[in-house]
Amino acid sequence: MEFHFATVWESLADQLADLTAVVHGTRRFTWKEYDERAARVAAAYTAAGLGPDSKIGLYLYNGNEYLEAHYAAFKMRGVPINVNYRYLDEELVYLLDNADAEALVFHSSLGDRVDRIRERLPKLKLLIEVDDGGTGQVAVARRYEEVVASHEPMPRITRDEADVYMLYTGGTTGMPKGVMYSMGDITRAFAQLGFPLIGLTPPETADQIAELVKGVLDTGNRIISMPCAPLMHGTGVWLGAMIPQLAGAAVVTLESRSLDADEILGTVQREGITNMTIVGDAFSKPLIKAIDEAAAAGHPYDTSSLKMIISSGVMWTAEVKEALLDRIEQAILLDAIGSSEGSMGSSVTMKGLPPSTAKFTRNPTTKVFTDDDRGVEAGSDEVGMVAAGGAMVPIGYFKDPEKSTRTFRTIDGVRYSFPGDMAQVAADGSLVLLGRGSQVINSGGEKIFPEEVEEAVKRVDGVVDCLVVGIEDDRFGQAVTAIASLADGAQPDEASIIAGVKGDLAHYKAPKRVVFVSQVPRAPNGKADYKAAKQLAYDALGLGE
Repeated sequence: MEFHFATVWESLADQLADLTAVVHGTRRFTWKEYDERAARVAAAYTAAGLGPDSKIGLYLYNGNEYLEAHYAAFKMRGVPINVNYRYLDEELVYLLDNADAEALVFHSSLGDRVDRIRERLPKLKLLIEVDDGGTGQVAVARRYEEVVASHEPMPRITRDEADVYMLYTGGTTGMPKGVMYSMGDITRAFAQLGFPLIGLTPPETADQIAELVKGVLDTGNRIISMPCAPLMHGTGVWLGAMIPQLAGAAVVTLESRSLDADEILGTVQREGITNMTIVGDAFSKPLIKAIDEAAAAGHPYDTSSLKMIISSGVMWTAEVKEALLDRIEQAILLDAIGSSEGSMGSSVTMKGLPPSTAKFTRNPTTKVFTDDDRGVEAGSDEVGMVAAGGAMVPIGYFKDPEKSTRTFRTIDGVRYSFPGDMAQVAADGSLVLLGRGSQVINSGGEKIFPEEVEEAVKRVDGVVDCLVVGIEDDRFGQAVTAIASLADGAQPDEASIIAGVKGDLAHYKAPKRVVFVSQVPRAPNGKADYKAAKQLAYDALGLGE
């Protein structure tokens, strides 16, 4: 049996037929039902003329339909394409055209956008609309539940580990790019990551997976995973769904389309969530606040089922980790460093173990190289670029060989991915992450990493969130500028924030100016939106960019 998500999940569906696979609100599906619904959607894809390597856009919010349509693409050897549900007309056209999308599954509330652009995408053969009560219905689209009801399940097929899997980046440093992996490599790598979470040695062959998983689940040790981040991003779909599903997990998706800490905690209590995927401080702080408010009101949340809280993609500060563990003492906090282009390392924190910020245990295949491809020595002060090696190195970027050549390079006979993260190597060999090279601020000849300054600003009492950008400046070249939001009733001013940072960091790293906003701009997955933050700063300071 090949290492291929669809083939492995089909074997799990046979072994775990009556166990819950997917929950969304009041809707619950067993593994047998989940597999059959995905097979019926796959049959619709093939009936429309789609085949191996056909690209299928998923313009959807979280829900069972996202997971089913995603699985259905794998079943017929197609390629599901994650589409940001915030995209408007031009962004939508760009991505679907770039991906050569032949089908699009979308929520009806997004239908007006689809209707406006569909004729500009001649490759589209099939539109499937998921009814969420939206008024933007598309006349030529098929209704999702009608598609499920009107097709017999697609027969199971033999697949190829060389099939392409693709995840589009968020486009925070340019237009979104499709990162391509071989299906065999990424399925195998995800099994190696997921199996230790249920106390199992990673399988040597795909044939072993279903029986090994069933043996563990029969003992009552089962993962119930809740991705709090959007499935349209790697953090949500990889850590919250795909990896847990390889271990036979049930995946519970949230109904709210923005962060609702009370819904998250209520779902943990109701569904007995064991693993929760969040995005750093941006999710943790509202959760801490909701836990405290519920306790003060006399109806505390029961979070005793939580065994692991996983975060990836943004800063998760030591103070916030500690505050979370003060309230959910039994949980293990897994802080993973990685990107669409590969996994680099992780940091594990639990009660009694001092938490850290931006310091990670490197994967065995992760290195740090200087500009001239020399390895950074442990314990030195050198700064280099993080290189991720191993099975998770992508094939390349879809339709962008030039960018692929720059990002995926071979050094001393080993192929690495260079996503753009800068780091030092501590004396103990751990990775000290500094930030993205593309965001480095050059102020007065000094290089300043925004993440380090952001962390210091957020330590000032009353600051909820912060991003730091460089604003063009005649004297310094770029002036360090903080965009900060405050807690209700908090009153720190610009001077106190600057003074607080100077108490933590070298004075040249402190902001020259602080711009206060009601909400710091972030993407739906919690990642920093530096472009929007910089525009806010220019607008507030009366400067033209």
